[in-house]
Parts: sequence; structure tokens; C-alpha cells
Amino acid sequence: MRLHTVPNRLDVSCPSSVSVLHTLQFLVRSRAVLHLEILALRHQLAVANRSRRPRLRFTTIDRVLWAWLSQRWHGWSAALHVVEPATVLAWHRRGFRLFWTWKSRHRTGRPGVPADIRALIREMSTLNPLWGAPRIHGELQKLGISVSQSTVAKYMRPQRRPPSQTWRTFLTNHANQIMAADFFVVPTVTFRLLFVLVILEHDRRRLVHVTVTEHPTAAWTAQQLRNAFSEHEAPPYLVLSVNSIHLASLRGAVIEVQKPTQPLRSAHGTSTAR
Repeated sequence: MRLHTVPNRLDVSCPSSVSVLHTLQFLVRSRAVLHLEILALRHQLAVANRSRRPRLRFTTIDRVLWAWLSQRWHGWSAALHVVEPATVLAWHRRGFRLFWTWKSRHRTGRPGVPADIRALIREMSTLNPLWGAPRIHGELQKLGISVSQSTVAKYMRPQRRPPSQTWRTFLTNHANQIMAADFFVVPTVTFRLLFVLVILEHDRRRLVHVTVTEHPTAAWTAQQLRNAFSEHEAPPYLVLSVNSIHLASLRGAVIEVQKPTQPLRSAHGTSTAR
């Protein structure tokens, strides 16, 4: 007795084998996926029938339907034939933007300040011209009124102050009376640090004095200022660098060499006379 073995794989080239595979695939698929595919195909036929060729016309309902199918059905792109899948994704993004635009149409923001509080802030700033926003804000907190300091500054009545010249105008008018002094560091080949003191005249951009030292002190800086300015050539204004690490030495030197009849002034215009 002979036993015939059955081959392990099917010959897919045979039409019967292909039909069997399609039948199995049809049985495995869920009923919901089948209904979605039928809906998609029927909808595309309806769009093609109601549109004038060669261009298809889609309504808002059509775009919403395919945007919904693209999110709920994984095989939607295989059943799509009238447009590209990228077009459906663009419809979905556009609908997402429209939804959030509609949802955020009512913007509440920060609650408004009542009219009586605004009037109180203006009245306090008018009756007390020397009070700033922090002082008025503190007084309002004592009264139990909860507002921010920026809100107080916003509703304060602007004070009319006499016009004053700007820093640029001051430099233009007094350029021939202003000199600047500052230190900068120069590293050497032997890894030493040399401190260079430079005094510059603003009027002609002329170097008045340049000197170098390893240990800048107030006494040394004062002596260099004496060497740079004679008894009758000391400038009324000496600009010092606020960011200089030797600002204390420069100011100490200015205090030491200044003259009561012709005081040197700092960059902020405050006299350093003793």
C-alpha cells in the first residue's frame, strides 16, 4: 500500500488557489470593515455621477466623511480612487484648524479694571505727583483693592516734566570738555597680565595718556591722572566705564586729584568734589 504525501504549500499560480485565498481573506475581514469599504466605493460613485467631467466637485460633507474615514479605518487609502490620499489629509488638517478657531472664538483674557478703581488711581497720581506706581500700588493694597503694579502704572495720569536734554545732546554740547578713562588687560607671552590705562579726549578722539602696570591701585591711578592733566587742564567731565573691574580705583583716583574750583564729574553727571 502506497501513501501519497500532500505538499506543504499551495501553487498560487493556479486560479483555484487564488480564489481560495481571496475567499479566506474575505472571511477573515470583519463585517464593519466590509461596510466601510462599500460606503467608500458607493460615495465615490455618487461624487462621480453628480459632477461634471473631467473635474470632480466635493462638498463639505464629502470632505468631512473622508476625513473621518482616514481616522477610523486603516485601509481607507486602498479604497480611495477619486483623489490622492494627501488631499484627504489636507482636508483633515483644515478641519482641525477650523475647529480650534471656532472653539477659541470667545477669548476671556484678563478681567477688566472697574471704572471707579481707574478713577481712584488717576486721582491719587494727580494729588500726589511724587508718588510712583509702587507707592500707589501699596496704598491700594492697604485699602483692600487687588490690582497689579503694572495696571497701576497703566492708568496713572502722566506727569508733565520739564524737558531735559538727551545724553547724545549732552555729548554734542560738551564734547570738548569730556575725557574718558578706562583699563583693559593685555596678556603677555610669559602669561603675565598687564593693565593698560587709557585716557581719551572726546572732542578730537585724541589719546591724552597711556600707561601700563601690573598692579593698578588707587594711588597709582591718581598719580597717572596728575601726570595726564596739568593744573589748568583738568576736564570738567571724566567718563568712567561702569563695567570696568577697576572702577573703584578710578573713582578713588578722581576723588584724590580733583580740585574744589573745577570738580571732575562722573559719567552720570554727579560731582565728586569733596
